[in-house]
Formats: sequence, C-alpha cells, structure tokens
Amino acid sequence: MKSFNELHNKETNKIELDLVKNLDKNIKIFEDFFNNCDDVIKKKFQIGEINSVWGYISYIDSMVNRDVVEDSILEQMIEEIKNVPKNISEDTNLFEFVKNYAIATADVKEINTFDEACLAVLSGDTVLFIDGFDKALKIATKGWPNRGVQEPDTEGVVRGSKEGFSEALRINTVLVRRRIRDTKLKVRQEQVGTRSRTDIAIMYIEDLARKEVLKEIDVRLHSFSIDAIYESGMLEELMEKEWLSPFPKAQVTQRPDKVASALLEGRVAIVVDNTPFVLLFPTTINCFFQSSEDYYQGFLFASFIRVLRYASAVMAVGLPGLYIALTCFHTSMIPSELVYSIAAARQGVPFPTIIEVLIIELEFEFLREAAVRLPGSIGSTISIVGGLVIGQAAVSANLVSPLVIVIVAITAIASFSIPNYTLANAYRIIKFWIILGAGTLGLYGFWLSILVVLIHLVALKSVNFPYLMPFVADDVNGGQDLKDSFFRLPIIYYRTRPIFAKKSERRRFKLNHK
Repeated sequence: MKSFNELHNKETNKIELDLVKNLDKNIKIFEDFFNNCDDVIKKKFQIGEINSVWGYISYIDSMVNRDVVEDSILEQMIEEIKNVPKNISEDTNLFEFVKNYAIATADVKEINTFDEACLAVLSGDTVLFIDGFDKALKIATKGWPNRGVQEPDTEGVVRGSKEGFSEALRINTVLVRRRIRDTKLKVRQEQVGTRSRTDIAIMYIEDLARKEVLKEIDVRLHSFSIDAIYESGMLEELMEKEWLSPFPKAQVTQRPDKVASALLEGRVAIVVDNTPFVLLFPTTINCFFQSSEDYYQGFLFASFIRVLRYASAVMAVGLPGLYIALTCFHTSMIPSELVYSIAAARQGVPFPTIIEVLIIELEFEFLREAAVRLPGSIGSTISIVGGLVIGQAAVSANLVSPLVIVIVAITAIASFSIPNYTLANAYRIIKFWIILGAGTLGLYGFWLSILVVLIHLVALKSVNFPYLMPFVADDVNGGQDLKDSFFRLPIIYYRTRPIFAKKSERRRFKLNHK
C-alpha cells in the first residue's frame, strides 16, 4: 500500500484511494488522515446481532446536528435492524437495507473513495462504514452555528425587505428561491480551493441567462488553482482580466431581493460559502446606481434620488480637483467677491492649495478607516468627533483654510450617497488621480485626467459586456435600457428585459386586456 503522503495528489490535494471491504483497514486509513484531530468523533459499533456485523461512524463535533445523528441514524438503525431477517447479512442486502430503511433521513448518498469520505466529514456531514462493503454512506447532518438572517448593514432601505444574506451557503440560496418559485432557476454547486474546498453556488434562470455568459464564467472559475477562498472578494479578483482597473467588474450585494431581480434580468449570481456577499455577473456602471428601494416607491421620487446619485458621483470624483484648478490656475473664472473671500480665508496658510486638499482628504480617509476597524459605537463617535475636532484645530492653526474643509466634507458626503460600496471605493482612488492632474496643469489637467478615466471605462468589459452600457450603445436593445438609467420610469414602461437576457426572452411585462 502507498504511504500516507503518497495518497495525496499535490496538484488537487485529493486522496487517491478507494474504500476496501475490510472495515478495520478502512478505519486505519481513515483515522490516519484525522490523526491529532480531537474534534473528530469516531465510533465503532455493532449493528444489531446479525453475525456480528460491525459499523463505524464519524463526524466533527459541533458541525453536525447531534439530534439527527443520535435519533435519525443510530437509534433508528438499532430499532430497524431488530426486525431484519437473519439472512440480510449477505453482502447484497445489508448495505441497501441500512441505506433505504434504517436511516430516517432522505439525504443519503453512497461514496466510494476516502477523499469523498474525508470531505463529507469536513463539510459537516456524517460518514457510516459497514464491514464487508467497499463503499460508505454520506448522511446529511449539517448543523453548525451561524448568524441567521439579519438586516444587511451595507444596503439599508426604508421600504423593502429587511432580510440579508448570512455566511451559510444553503440559507442564502433558499432566500433567493423564496422569491423566484420557478423550476428554471438552477443552482449549480462547485468547490473552489484545493485545501479549503469552499462551496460556491452558480445561480441562473435557464431560459434567460445567455449561454456565452455561463461559459465565460465557467472558464474563469477553472482558470486558476488556489489553496483557499475565504470570501467572494478573492474569487472576484481571481476572475477578473483587467485587474489593474479600480472599477469593480462584478456587482456585490447582501440583499436577496436584488439577486432575485438580477436573475430575472438574465444575469448570473455566484454565492460563496462563509460570506454574506453575493457576486452578480455581468454588470455595468449603471447597475451600481440602482437601489432596491427605487422600485418600491413612486417613480417621481425614485427618479429624483437617482439623479442625485449621479450628481453625487460627479462631485465625489471631481469637486476637489475642480477647486484646485480654479483657485490655483484660473482665478479669472471665479467671481471677484468669491476670490477675495478665498484669499482672505487663506491668509497665513503656509501650504499650497493642493497640499491643503491632500492633507484634509487623507485625514478623512484615516478617520473613515478608523471608524470601520473600531467597534460600532466607538467608531461612529471617533469619525464624528475626530472630523470636527481635527478640522477645527487645523483651521485654527492656519494649516488649512475653512473653504477646503467645506469642499472635502461635501466630497465625503457625496461619496456616501453612492449606493454601492465597491464603486465608491473606486471613486476614492480616481479622486486623487484627478487632484494630481488638476494640481499639475489646472483645468487642462483636470479634463485630461477625466478623459483618461472615460477612455478606460469605454474599453472596460464585464464578462464581455461593455461597462458603460446603456450609455454607449443604447440602440442595441432599442433604447429600452435607458428607461432605467438616469431616471426610473414607471414600471408599466418596462416591457422588455435588459440587454443581459437572451434576445428571444426579452419580454417581461404586458397588459392584460379584457
């Protein structure tokens, strides 16, 4: 027999060994793999009184539902075996009897290799070996503790569902299925990570999702090998092709209703175990400005808020750079009264305007990061008090002018108006790029840096979809996608699905005339 180390495939970390009919040999090999694992429960026991047939059960403590193990497996098996005819001990009958009658749970599967057995135990299931058989039973007994369904903390709404994803994969897929009761909603489960074996679920609606999108996602998922995936952000980065771009190529959400809506548009969701954040492919920059709440209230107010978001995005990116360009290079474009006011406010300030802005911008970035890392109540206090105290102290010490504090504060508030956190992070980086351009060449550098960003966005794609859809090619879908862009028109006008869906399955709404 091969040595313990030789049983592992170094590339895939899988155990290349089949089960044998001798129970003691199976136990010896199995326990070698779990040597020094005191949390793994292992028990050999006699199955009834039938010619001394022995069984062996194993699971990880606190990862299983003990009631299921004790009541539905062990106790049920003991009770059922009492009524088994004595000739059931023949190899062709006992295993099938235990599988079909002696275990009071529906989710029971046969496994044939040690790799399957070890993976089942590590995944929270229970494995049952029976002497005389070169196969075992994998019994679903998952029961580890989890956070449960709570309100999402990154996408709050006033009106709408308060349910958010948790860290449990199966809970997350169930939350989506509750909203789409369609047999065409497919959930394809895979594993990523040679050591972590992280479960992921690819969700899509079969007759809506494009085959080329599903194929491209499969290609990207299998284009790498890695030890472990801990969070969907790692998977998102590994699947990206334009990894130097600060803009996210996948939409990230904690909300089941947003995932359900995306699936009905023909998009694909990737749910990753151990994280409440779900990835949506493909995506466009327009998707990041849409909130679930937009569709739960009147279209007039939703359109007003949508316009404010786009305006906030422009301010969050360009306001500091525009201030630097005008005050340092093009003061003639500013009204005289405002120029005198700015000059009076800057008296005694020893730094150039660009240095002032960078000092306060970095201060706000430090406070924002501190607020995230500190406990909730302390973090919010630090961010508010720290901003007020440090800003006031900087003005009193003539390190910065009051107007710079106002400009940077408006920029920070505007960035919080963007409903997607990952896009807001991209804007935080682009903001400094525009500041440097404006501080170097004035308005010429300001517009040149914006032009570079726009050229980059035009070339950017998400799973082969143009990132600036529908603004760059609205005629592809007959201009229908523009109805849900800068403004949110009444739902009655959304007759067709967006460009993500198959062309033959675009219709999603019609009026029923009597």
